[in-house]
Amino acid sequence: MKRIEERLKTCKRCELWETRTNPVVGEGSLSAKIVFVGEAPGYYEDLKGKPFVGKAGKVLDDLLESIGLQRNDVYIANVLKCRPPGNRNPTAEEIRACTLYLDAQLEIIQPEIIATLGNFSLAYIFDKFGLHSKKDKISKIHGKVFTVSTIAGVVKIVPLYHPAVATYNPNMMETLKKDFKGVHYAFLTC
Repeated sequence: MKRIEERLKTCKRCELWETRTNPVVGEGSLSAKIVFVGEAPGYYEDLKGKPFVGKAGKVLDDLLESIGLQRNDVYIANVLKCRPPGNRNPTAEEIRACTLYLDAQLEIIQPEIIATLGNFSLAYIFDKFGLHSKKDKISKIHGKVFTVSTIAGVVKIVPLYHPAVATYNPNMMETLKKDFKGVHYAFLTC
């Protein structure tokens, strides 16, 4: 993971390096059973070089706590490691350029559960694990558990709404909590 961090500091695989303050590698346990994959760093993540430290990070912390977990029990990463200007959506080119780092992180950690946070992480992880035919709008598949067999073993993939949804619509917190219970159940049955 240290090599990934060093490579990210000098990465120029896309143009985001020109506007970033800090690349956001990820954080948490390297032996975690659960990896949460967000989309891209936001303003505060770019400043601090850590994932989910803004309002959405507070929601994520509350959701983890609701199932008896803390950040150091899981690993948190993003599809992109650098903030797109103005928090715009990642481009296909940026995703292609950056996901080799996420792939390397998943290879190191070998999680039993990958929880996607938002549409871009859902799309990338579903494609990576051959779930093309199962891919749908997050509003239709959030909280469901998809099981795939890999060379390293069985991996459960759980698509979730991005925690930021609760900062815009507080009524979504109950949906998020229910979906996190699904992650917890998958965790207990690993």
